Amino acid sequence: MDCPEELKYSKEHIWVRVEGNSAVIGITDFAQEELGPISGVELPEEGDELEQDDSVGSVEARKTVADIYAPFSGTVRNVNHEVIDNPALLNDDPYDGGWLLEVTINDHDELKGFMSADDYADYAENKD
Repeated sequence: MDCPEELKYSKEHIWVRVEGNSAVIGITDFAQEELGPISGVELPEEGDELEQDDSVGSVEARKTVADIYAPFSGTVRNVNHEVIDNPALLNDDPYDGGWLLEVTINDHDELKGFMSADDYADYAENKD
């Protein structure tokens, strides 16, 4: 399982790359492995307001659809349309080409509960 050190991770298997007042988010390598081949992605629109912990989209794989939960509140700045057109990017490259959203952060305090790469790896390994 790959967990880049520069990212932060949620218990919902979302990674966050903070870049000033915004952050790029995606699903983790662990999540894509658990889901298997991904066949569909549904994401919010640019300009949509997100509330922390609300479902903001979904990932479809095999016989399941997994919700994507907002890791923090904010406004969607960019949507990765490439991953909508080619959902396999989530399996092939979850941390670069498979990013999902770029979101303006409303409250940096909402980022305090995220895990480091090492903590997330321990968490994910103990989920099995």
